[in-house]
Amino acid sequence: MNIQTRNAGLAAAESGLSDGYMSGFGNQFETEALPGALPIGRNSPQRCAYGLYAEQLSGSPFTAPRARNERSWLYRIRPSVKNWGRFRKADIGLWRTAPAPEVETPPAPMRWSPIPLPSEGMGFLQGVRTITTAGDAGALAGMSANVYLVTRSMQDEYFYDADGELLFVPQQGALRLATEFGIIDVSPGEIAVVPRGVKMRVELIDGPARGYLCENYGGAFAPPERGPIGANCLANPRDFLTPVAHYEHSERKSALYVKWGGALWAAEIAASPLDVVAWHGNYAPYKYDLRRFSPVGPLLFDHADPSIFTVLTSPSETPGTANIDFVCFPERWMVAENTFRPPWYHMNCMSEFMGLIYGQYDAKPEGFTPGGFSLHNTMLPHGPDRDAFEGASNAQLKPHKLENTMAFMFETRFPQRVSAWAAAAPELQESYADYGAPLQVHFDPTKK
Repeated sequence: MNIQTRNAGLAAAESGLSDGYMSGFGNQFETEALPGALPIGRNSPQRCAYGLYAEQLSGSPFTAPRARNERSWLYRIRPSVKNWGRFRKADIGLWRTAPAPEVETPPAPMRWSPIPLPSEGMGFLQGVRTITTAGDAGALAGMSANVYLVTRSMQDEYFYDADGELLFVPQQGALRLATEFGIIDVSPGEIAVVPRGVKMRVELIDGPARGYLCENYGGAFAPPERGPIGANCLANPRDFLTPVAHYEHSERKSALYVKWGGALWAAEIAASPLDVVAWHGNYAPYKYDLRRFSPVGPLLFDHADPSIFTVLTSPSETPGTANIDFVCFPERWMVAENTFRPPWYHMNCMSEFMGLIYGQYDAKPEGFTPGGFSLHNTMLPHGPDRDAFEGASNAQLKPHKLENTMAFMFETRFPQRVSAWAAAAPELQESYADYGAPLQVHFDPTKK
């Protein structure tokens, strides 16, 4: 296989950066895999070094305010329009795009056991299973919540999503995301975000992989505003990592898949599209280690809103109302006095898709296992099960640390519609809709 590769990892290491990454969220990065590949003082010179082509990738309208203007300049061996082909419609498998009203489900909480990895070879595109869709991708609002099952690396195959940005949440096995901007290795406990329109190849590192995938149709993910919390804690910008430049120079025919308009399209191309020798800008993929999330919480009494666990948020046109919030529930100390410490019982105008990466979730000690997931939809009641309620109501309230746990939530302002595949999956726990029934009535008008 005649592929030449080169990266800027050595230069990154010499400058004190970690393993071929640059730190910081939304920075104006610049990186080159060959010295002098980046032009100085201009974006599009008459002739680029090394005979490269200059190409801009824009993630926002040209006239967006400076703070929200996203774009990068890529200096590549072939412009994308050269390394292109005639597209035919391809089988999108079990990946769905909103609006997708395939089935109606009753208004009840839903939970699934982990989906087992298949025994046959299955690449990333074949392994995506949509669980829910919300909003409307064409209106640039909403999301889909998916799981992925991958048992083989993509070979001579490349992909980009024109419908939304992709948030990877590995649960079992690591992935290598070889992108136009560089290489990201992401393992359970970490997340990775690949912006809309970024070409990539998904590879396995240490065996089959399973995880969760959020497709965001709306505004790009970014750390939330901290408000009274101030400048520190939660997800600190310095802990986000963006890859250094890495390129492939090949003359091998390959397939390019594009998800566009809810359909999958495929074309034969002449060479690898991961041929970016240098780039600069702020529109690029990144990863983050959820174990670096610095949680805050009540130090005396009561239970704060789960918003304090927001890692990333996708904004909407309504201030304070997220298109999507990505929330994690990591290790943390519970210290509040005279307080019911697990999540309270509530009904919510937002809808919640929840997954468990490892460990145990304190509000659902039984039946919610790593790799599983649940859905508590808009304005439907939910909260701790009986064992969690009785245990927390009668526990001696000493400082207690929740250890070896990592759960997360995709929360959106839109109702989430369950896909036909998920509604019929044997992993759907039919009895979960009744988990509230065993809760006992403790009311006694003679006692306070």
